[in-house]
Amino acid sequence: MVRVWLVRHGETEWNAAHRIQGVSDVELSDEGRSQAKRLRSQLEGCSFDTVWSSDLVRATETATIIRGEPTVDPRLRELDFGDLEGLTWQDLEEETRQAMIDFDSFDAPNGESVTAMRERILSFLEQLPEGDHLVVTHGGVVRMISDLCGHAIYPAPCEVFAIDWAARAPISG
Repeated sequence: MVRVWLVRHGETEWNAAHRIQGVSDVELSDEGRSQAKRLRSQLEGCSFDTVWSSDLVRATETATIIRGEPTVDPRLRELDFGDLEGLTWQDLEEETRQAMIDFDSFDAPNGESVTAMRERILSFLEQLPEGDHLVVTHGGVVRMISDLCGHAIYPAPCEVFAIDWAARAPISG
């Protein structure tokens, strides 16, 4: 079994301001650090074979607070939103908003397509050995993986979504 505990990083100032935050390297806010500390307490009795994170500071800092220094992997990055980075939802044209909601066919202007993001995420997941893996990443990554497991969610900061990757199914409980 390959069990993966996916964690969305803690809150950043950009999250609080509802800014589009893909590959922009924004650190955790004080609230984000508090969220990570609360999650550390909740996961105290859990054992993981590996701890991974995106290479962006908001993910590595969250992982470090939860479990110590993670193994970083750039394949776990959020979608590169290109020209949309830093904008708010209100700044976007309706057509762009709808494309982002539809998600699967979204292709960020001067950024990355969801198809390309899916390929790099799958290359990461497919190389995981059997065992229990804590993976601290981003909201879009968790959304994509949860959708592949038939249970699409968009997680809150420091929310956990556990899956059995081999079965492509959520772990209940």
